[in-house]
Amino acid sequence: MDKKLIIKKYFEENSFVESSIRSFNNFIEKDVHKIIQEIGDIIPTVIPQEMQDFRIKLDKISITKPQLVEADGSKRDIYPMEARLRKISYAAPINLEISAHIDGVQRESFTTQIGLLPIMLKSKYCHLHSMKEEELIKHGEDPHDSGGYFILNGNERVLMTVEDLAANIMFVEENKVGTSRYTAKVFSERGSYRVPHAIEQAKDGLIYLSFTRFKKIPIIAIIKALGLVKDSDIVQAISKDREFDDVFINLFNAADIKSEKEALDFIAKKIGMSPMQEGRLEKTQDNLDKYLLPYLGIEPKDRRYKAVNLCKMLRRFLIISKEDIRNQDKDHYMNKRLKLSGDLLADLFRVQLRALVNDILYNFQRLVKRGKFHSVKIIIRDKLLTSRINSAMATGVWVGGRKGLSQNMDRTNFLASTSHLQRVVSLLSATQENFAARALHPTHWGRLCAVETPEGTSIGLRKNLALLAEITQEEIPENKLKKTFEELGMKAA
Repeated sequence: MDKKLIIKKYFEENSFVESSIRSFNNFIEKDVHKIIQEIGDIIPTVIPQEMQDFRIKLDKISITKPQLVEADGSKRDIYPMEARLRKISYAAPINLEISAHIDGVQRESFTTQIGLLPIMLKSKYCHLHSMKEEELIKHGEDPHDSGGYFILNGNERVLMTVEDLAANIMFVEENKVGTSRYTAKVFSERGSYRVPHAIEQAKDGLIYLSFTRFKKIPIIAIIKALGLVKDSDIVQAISKDREFDDVFINLFNAADIKSEKEALDFIAKKIGMSPMQEGRLEKTQDNLDKYLLPYLGIEPKDRRYKAVNLCKMLRRFLIISKEDIRNQDKDHYMNKRLKLSGDLLADLFRVQLRALVNDILYNFQRLVKRGKFHSVKIIIRDKLLTSRINSAMATGVWVGGRKGLSQNMDRTNFLASTSHLQRVVSLLSATQENFAARALHPTHWGRLCAVETPEGTSIGLRKNLALLAEITQEEIPENKLKKTFEELGMKAA
């Protein structure tokens, strides 16, 4: 069969930007609801004197298709061509159900608009979705345009696909200079948290763990602070079938720590907490819960699980640093993840919604102090969320200090536009060498184009998806994954 015919049939049924459109749909259908649940109840610190408890609950969120509010206040649907010609944004209103609860009783409940969200063309929430060729022509659209971009103030903007190292995977590096012989790095990711962890082994064999405020803390002290106190239990958790001399060196160094409380006291001193500070041990424990390997959980019940996982990481660190350091391959595509438009918008929406919540709290507390608070409705500024989202999408400056993630669409010709929609960018600095990251890797086959990359400083860091590449986004539920492993004969430890 003719291969050209097969490819033609494939693109008759599938869009070039299918993955981006699916990612955006997933963001609106699932991610925005998860983000609202993450935020939970808004509890102000300053409340009117006559009240015992006051909380604002955020309930259902809904996003409609793009609408335009004219100068006279009338609302109507807006189509992309009108947005281009009138230099306005193709955006849909975000409606949120909000209720106020005073002393456990609901006193006020209403649905309000909290902002506008730019809508991706040809997604489920775009008016052009599922339109026939004649209808598209009637609305001034090119029937062959694939969509997958946004319209902001009349400009067509594309959100780049970002290539990043996979989170929650450990990579060990050998250091030529410095006090550490080997360093392992892990980016632990959970929702809005992304906490970098570093495991280092000094020349004397001692192994330290660093993350957020915890700088160079002996790893055994942290394991003991999490509840795994007995040396024999730690050795068993690290390895049942082989012994490591380095483990005994580290256990000997932490021999004075006999209990969980002593371990917490030792760590509190290391991070600079004063011995006189009230609740210092509880604060240290809270920080360990929140920032140590958050992907394993952030509750007190997860401490033992974290301790066992730290032991497994220690074992892996020792095996790789002693025997297997050459066989690690950061550039294998198994160790990379692609963040599509939906993932990037989820990151942005999460941060900007937090900013809106802080603004609501500030306005509420200011009115309470003046004695002028009457309703929650008057403290919500819908322009705040809209302007913050539009600013990020118009400039390309994203949360976390990332730049260039939103670009003006290249309309030189049809091929240039298609290529721009398929672009994959790496966040590595273009001014540094990074030879291995720029090189073509065998695992790029069928995933990334082997030819299309610019010359000069960006070579190999700016790539394009292969013509038939498809990006999977489905998350497998934990219980389904567990059941599959059990069927294959794996047993829980």
